[in-house]
Amino acid sequence: MSDIAVLSVPLKKGWDVDLEKPLKNLISSSAEKSEDFTDAITSLSRLRHLSLKIGEKSDASFDAMGNYYDQLCNLSQKIPTQELQIPFKWQDAFSKGSVFGGRISLTVSSIGYEMVAILFNYAAMSTQVAAIQNLESEDGLKKANKYLQTAAGIFNQLKDRVVGAIEQEPTPDLEPETLALLSALSLAQAQELVVQKALKDKMKDSIVAKLAKHADDLFSDVLKNMQKEGVRSLWDKDWVPVVSGKQALYNGLSQYHQAKVCNADKAIGEEIARLQYALELFTAAEKRAGYPIGNSKDWYKRSNNALTDAKKDNDFIYHERIPEVGKLTAIGRAAVVKASDVPDRFFPQATDLFDKLTPVHIQQALSAFNTRKQEVVTKEVNKLKESTNLLNELLSSMNLPAALEDTTGGGCPPSLKEKSDSVRQAGGVDQLEKLMRELPDLLQRNTDLLNESERMLREEKESDDKLRAQYKDKWNRTPSDKLTSTFTTNASKYRSIINTAQEADSIVKEKFSAHIDGMRALAAGESAMVAFLPQGAAGQGGSAAAQLKQLMEQVDTLRAERAVIDSELRNTNVDMKSVFSSAAAGGCLNEPVLSVQHLDKTYSGLQAQVGQSVTAQEQLIAKIQDLYQAFIQERGGQGGDRETALKSLAQAYDAYMELKSNLEEGTKFYNDLTQLLVTFQNKVNDFTFARKTEKEELLKDMTASMANLSMAAPPQAPTHHADSSDPSRPPRKNDPPARPPPPTVQPSSVTTDSAAGGLSSAPPPQQPPAAAPPVPNNPYGGAPGPLPYPPVQQPMPMPPYNPYATPMPMGYNPYGGGYPTPQQPNIPPYPQQQGYYPGYPPQGY
Repeated sequence: MSDIAVLSVPLKKGWDVDLEKPLKNLISSSAEKSEDFTDAITSLSRLRHLSLKIGEKSDASFDAMGNYYDQLCNLSQKIPTQELQIPFKWQDAFSKGSVFGGRISLTVSSIGYEMVAILFNYAAMSTQVAAIQNLESEDGLKKANKYLQTAAGIFNQLKDRVVGAIEQEPTPDLEPETLALLSALSLAQAQELVVQKALKDKMKDSIVAKLAKHADDLFSDVLKNMQKEGVRSLWDKDWVPVVSGKQALYNGLSQYHQAKVCNADKAIGEEIARLQYALELFTAAEKRAGYPIGNSKDWYKRSNNALTDAKKDNDFIYHERIPEVGKLTAIGRAAVVKASDVPDRFFPQATDLFDKLTPVHIQQALSAFNTRKQEVVTKEVNKLKESTNLLNELLSSMNLPAALEDTTGGGCPPSLKEKSDSVRQAGGVDQLEKLMRELPDLLQRNTDLLNESERMLREEKESDDKLRAQYKDKWNRTPSDKLTSTFTTNASKYRSIINTAQEADSIVKEKFSAHIDGMRALAAGESAMVAFLPQGAAGQGGSAAAQLKQLMEQVDTLRAERAVIDSELRNTNVDMKSVFSSAAAGGCLNEPVLSVQHLDKTYSGLQAQVGQSVTAQEQLIAKIQDLYQAFIQERGGQGGDRETALKSLAQAYDAYMELKSNLEEGTKFYNDLTQLLVTFQNKVNDFTFARKTEKEELLKDMTASMANLSMAAPPQAPTHHADSSDPSRPPRKNDPPARPPPPTVQPSSVTTDSAAGGLSSAPPPQQPPAAAPPVPNNPYGGAPGPLPYPPVQQPMPMPPYNPYATPMPMGYNPYGGGYPTPQQPNIPPYPQQQGYYPGYPPQGY
């Protein structure tokens, strides 16, 4: 087998990062809080460690990288990847470093960037494994060819996806131009092995010529692109010579074997032209590569022998004219290799570590559905609450049903005793005061969390602005304002929610103060209420009183029915996860249509009951108002101070129940808000940590880059500082006279004079001037000649940093009117219902 060297791509170096904490923070904020993903996260971290520490060029290395890549693919479909703030740092694969240890690297908080780096290393390892195969064996040739086609496919795919995955300028090894060239190089070397296999199998000369000519085309394109300004400084010093040598070699092989075809066809003139050209190409191949690449010496001898025979035959037999090389018929091409397709998963049968996590598109659909559901429930519950409050206020103003029970003018009506028992069972005034004392602490806790998040964002921005002002255009990473707009918007919304909650707390305190006396009397029991109520006139009432009592029974029935409807509205659940999953599996997940259909099916009956209850109340109120006037006339007028006191106790009871409900809702509101703000703070903390890491890496690279800059030449000393013996210094008045020059002796060369017995002199021979370096010839198109080298290696450009271009989407909307929700495509925003405290849609990303 000929001496063939497969050029292999170096690996990117990755740095260790903490996967576990950011992933736990992000997953803990999802709907699957009941699931424990600690083991899955630990396993993912272990897979990453194995992928970074690959050393052996074996299947184990491919298994490690392939498994890790597959799990990243699985995870990227289960979480909002933009919110995962892990500062992945990877070094440029072709970085040469510096004497100060500086290396070109890039830190980006993106799973997409991590996946790109792992795929690059998978392709690079494929070229390295191909390079160590035994090319003397058929099995080794097949394996090396397969690995190179795999590498070509991966590099080609990365070329198209790297910009979208990183969303900023990548390191030089991940530039689309570099990746396209690496793909072309891998494919050219795969075609090269096909040629070697054809030579080994002694295929027909016409086939070998076409295979070799296609290899020549591929290497010509690679060579031309390798010397472009943007990438020429990346390659190892032997890459361009080897590629140039291979290009000439395979052009020579194609000419040699096509010459043999010409010999068989008795086209002796063309045979001679091709063999002469082949000799030039084999010579150029060895000269360019610096060694006999691909047994070029042996091919030169074969070509030379064939040329001698062909010339002899032509001189004595054929006498054909030798055509010019440029006028020879083009040799056909046989493209056998192609870039392999990159699989979606390297191990599709492997267990998904995050199988229990709901896919992102299903989460988004569920979040949109829950928002719609919350709107429906809140609207109907508010209808019932408003109707009930209206009914209570009307009955309190009429002192019903207490007026119907207060027939003696003294004591305590039975309905007030029942209300007193309810207040005492609920904890009395002490329970309200306890809840009210807790609110300021809950409020302060949430305020502190929000203040800390805003402080971290503010300090990160100030640091970035300061460094940008210091380094000007050299500080080329993305400004903080462009990355934190979502954070600052959500922080403003959280601040607005807290301010609204403070106003609600004030209303609660005012209502508590207004009804405190009545609530204390209710909480103290019957004796306290008797003391609270003044004596009044007795009155039995007539037929109107009897009818009002029947209506009061209907009011109690109406309230009981509403309690049931309210409970059903709040507690009815719909399994939309299975609905959306089935629709997604069928490729037609239309969330708005599916949500509206299932909401109508689930809540249409309850909505009808709410409407019937409101209508029944209106009819009931009309009857009560008509009978109440007759009842007053039967009793002989209003009940005076006692009736006012009875109304006050009834209003105090209603206020107590409302305040207790509001305070419990407020406590839940603040506790839920705490969870949201803790999640928000964790995300801000992960973001600022990633930005800090990126800042430190950028400063390190800038320092190394500045240390490598060439120092300016020192200024020349003034002429008056020069030595007086310096001939370039002008003479001065006080200088001593110049020393006279020594006597001049004519130079002579020494020769022996036998006659004189002495020596004779003759001038020495002059050395010829040094020859000027040859002008590089064009290395493309098969033209032989020395390899052109760039006179100066250009320094590797520093890539600009922009690791957080994608804004962080918001995951929660637990408070209806205040918290940001991810906007779903084709879903219009919904009007928010006003309540005492904001509502709470289900939690999600």
